[in-house]
Amino acid sequence: MKRISIIGASGFVGTRLIDQLKDRYTIVNFDKQQSRKYPELTTLVDIRNRESLKPLLQGFDLVVLLAAEHRDDVSPTSLYYDVNVEGTRNVLKVMEENGIGNIIFTSSVAVYGLNKKNPDENHPADPFNHYGKSKWQAEGVLREWYSENTNGKMLRILRPTVIFGERNRGNVYNLLKQISSGKFLKTGKCNNKKSMAYVGNIVAFIEYMIETAKPDYEVYNYIDKPDLSMNELVEVVGKSLNRKIPSVKIPYWLGMLGGYCFDFLAWLTRRKLSISSVRVRKFCATTQFDSGKVHSTEFIPPYTLSQGIDRTIKFEFVHEKEDDIVYVSE
Repeated sequence: MKRISIIGASGFVGTRLIDQLKDRYTIVNFDKQQSRKYPELTTLVDIRNRESLKPLLQGFDLVVLLAAEHRDDVSPTSLYYDVNVEGTRNVLKVMEENGIGNIIFTSSVAVYGLNKKNPDENHPADPFNHYGKSKWQAEGVLREWYSENTNGKMLRILRPTVIFGERNRGNVYNLLKQISSGKFLKTGKCNNKKSMAYVGNIVAFIEYMIETAKPDYEVYNYIDKPDLSMNELVEVVGKSLNRKIPSVKIPYWLGMLGGYCFDFLAWLTRRKLSISSVRVRKFCATTQFDSGKVHSTEFIPPYTLSQGIDRTIKFEFVHEKEDDIVYVSE
């Protein structure tokens, strides 16, 4: 495959994916936002507008569909379905019209829902929010497209866990920032484990799927293993910074009480605060997903999870910044 269309590559993962692929393939980014790093490779288009998308996808061998509404505070909520579901449907129709039969789609472990015990790719879907529901519906649209005529088609669905890395300003960044500041309070026993994925490994696996492409349908969870407990994560951050992180702990009930106080303050001031009862509960919960299928392939992640954390810590909190390009997500 020589010509690849990446739809939605102006953000965090997409920019890293262009970094990964640009020297080996002809890449074009289609996004409704301009790319700060690769404007020369970017054409502005909204996937909700099928007619404007149709002439742009001519002559491509494969589509990587990253575009999605994913933040927790999207309003109106219909945007999740307009972009994630109907946008996917538009892309598939345009692919059919242009004779493209290969697509890699980034979904999410959010399709499994909350408090599931290490679900693998065959676990029943039970999404709890509009983002997860819309991603699951989009997967249904893709499966319908594939099953209508499987001849020569390739469909890959990637369900990553929370993705972190350099320049991303999401929840993992906020957690690493708190730990690195030395003002981090451990809540509860901190033996709970969290599944995470380093962006350098995510884009490397997408490249692996491109290189090993063949006509069939596969779904993959992506998680960098082994999962770290919160105690282990604090140790990894301390090693990256070459200093001991304070290990003051507070009981879970006290942490939740503080979270409720911040909830009340946020309601009183009508402001979004970085601490809440929901975030305390998430921090203390175990969130693990099975990725045995990925790791049973010949794919070898270029970085261990600890190396990914170390690279992120050094870039964000140790080395001098190269520029001011960051990507905000929640």
